[in-house]
Amino acid sequence: MSTIALVGNPNSGKTTLFNALTGSNQHVGNWPGVTVEKKEGKIKYKNKEYNVVDLPGTYSLGAYSEDEVVARDFILKGNPDVVINVVDATNIERNLYLTTQLLEMGTKVILALNMMDEALAKDIQIDLENLSKNLGIPVVATVASKRQGLDDLLTEAIAYLDKSPSLNSINYGENIGKELNNIKNLLNGSTFDYPTDWITIKLLEGDKEVIKHVREKTSPNTKDKLVNIEELSSIYELEIIDKRYDFIGDVVKNSIVRPKESKESLTDKIDKIVTHKIWGLPIFALVMFAVFQLTFAIGEEVFGGLVADFIEGLGERIFILLESIGAPDLLTSFIVEGIFGGVGAVFEFIPLIVVLYFFIGILEDTGYMARAAYVMDGIMRKLGLHGKTFISMIVGFGCNVPGVMATRTLDNKKDRMIAILINPFMSCGARLPIYLVFIAAFFPNHGGLILFGLYALGVIMALIVGKLFSKTLFKGESSDFIMELPPYRLPSFRSVMRNMWDKVWDFLHRAGTMIFVVVSLLWILSILPYGVEPYSQESILGRIGTLIAPIFAPAGFGTWQASVSLFAGIAAKEAVVAILGMVYAGVSEGTELVAALQQVFTPLTAMSFMIMVLFYTPCAATLATVKKEMNSTKWAVFMALYTFFIGWISAVLVYQIGTLLGF
Repeated sequence: MSTIALVGNPNSGKTTLFNALTGSNQHVGNWPGVTVEKKEGKIKYKNKEYNVVDLPGTYSLGAYSEDEVVARDFILKGNPDVVINVVDATNIERNLYLTTQLLEMGTKVILALNMMDEALAKDIQIDLENLSKNLGIPVVATVASKRQGLDDLLTEAIAYLDKSPSLNSINYGENIGKELNNIKNLLNGSTFDYPTDWITIKLLEGDKEVIKHVREKTSPNTKDKLVNIEELSSIYELEIIDKRYDFIGDVVKNSIVRPKESKESLTDKIDKIVTHKIWGLPIFALVMFAVFQLTFAIGEEVFGGLVADFIEGLGERIFILLESIGAPDLLTSFIVEGIFGGVGAVFEFIPLIVVLYFFIGILEDTGYMARAAYVMDGIMRKLGLHGKTFISMIVGFGCNVPGVMATRTLDNKKDRMIAILINPFMSCGARLPIYLVFIAAFFPNHGGLILFGLYALGVIMALIVGKLFSKTLFKGESSDFIMELPPYRLPSFRSVMRNMWDKVWDFLHRAGTMIFVVVSLLWILSILPYGVEPYSQESILGRIGTLIAPIFAPAGFGTWQASVSLFAGIAAKEAVVAILGMVYAGVSEGTELVAALQQVFTPLTAMSFMIMVLFYTPCAATLATVKKEMNSTKWAVFMALYTFFIGWISAVLVYQIGTLLGF
């Protein structure tokens, strides 16, 4: 099966094109840093099936960040039959730098000139035929969001499968050309995993990964001569970059005509306000506060109680059915108290989660989230953090797992390590049901404010800890922050709904699998040993809770039930609500979880408990991802312990200070 790879700059519409071609539902956002690993899909065209791979968005094919490494390694080692280079038609000159590197690799490249509708709206005239001739590769105009030009693109890509790749026509000049020939002669007779012509260019650029590879594959005599080449890289690296841009200038000179006077766009006018050095941050805070207020206003007023009533009614009907057929008491208890009392308690808050992710999806699709990262850069920089760190933090609001993976876009190891270690302080979707159930029980009139405060507190703690780490564990300078601000676009209803559904489906999937498994295991522990009262302190579950409860007593929630729920939350945060639903509401003769919590918590202990949930040990999936991304069990254990300590200290402070103040 032939493989077609998609590669392009961040925010060039690459993943939109991937979705349009394959029908996939990958996350599409109007801001960079969305695709952090390669995604694969299938497409059937003219009775033949093709494999399509969406590579991470990248500005170049160096080896400075994980996303560049993933893209470069797949193109060089994955042997794609054709590479479609997706280019933003409104920023051709900048996007073509990546194209020059693809040409240097000797790959079969097709240029997908995307967002042609926006280029026309800006009066940018593009001579496709001349552009194709100057580049020496096919060029196809597309508007991926409207599915325009896809047939032409596929036709060109499939026709290109049987052709030879275009020759690299970049003129590096006499001096560089001479050095490249000398290096090629030096490497003659050696076998590499990459094309020799490309290796010679990268050696002269001083690419550390390529130098390492060549040292492993060549004789000792050649290794000694490589030292001289590394010295030459300091002379020629910038000159090679200049020659690429000279080539780009020659390519576009007679192919693109821009209007003589560029009008101030709507994006420019809006950015003067929302990215203002003084007002930008307060505006961002107000926008997020409005999102949380609307979430509660719409979620509670329009959908409030619908899912809860449905689950409660369904549970009653199931109970009646099981009673009528004489089902064993254990089975009835497991289904009614375990599943409906536990997992059902998690599902009750789906409407508010849907509304929240709908509004966040709109902010992403319009391009505003990219401005949030830009606005936060000044603060991040003062705290010794990289501006791009905030992008991974925003991703973490959905789930900490992709949030950790999104740190791959960071070039500097120090920046990436810190970004990974602070990401769990972002309130992921799994924590939402916990917040919502306690807000419903104790702060129903201030839901938006409390939720906004928790999210903001997570960000503040992340910045404080990041500053501490940058001064202690990871000393050194942060790398420069370079980020493209995409133009504002009207949100696509289809895209917003798809992204919202992706997050909600992930929530439902976890609730239906991981949470079900956790609840099932803890339900078994709650009825054993035989003879004790189910869900009592004498059960195995109760004894485990009793053993760890003293740890949480200084924080005001030293009950075995609360302790067990936090313990289960390490497996998956949604399990906290599920276990509370099982051990409280499940044995309270139908009493709703909210009413049950009001009997055992106070507003102060509820706040202390939510603070603990906000900060303490991330879920097992996040810890496993940290281990994989950092290639270290030590750092995963460190994260588990230090976040628990911060959560415990914070919860104790909230409770003790609140008690002293008379709350």
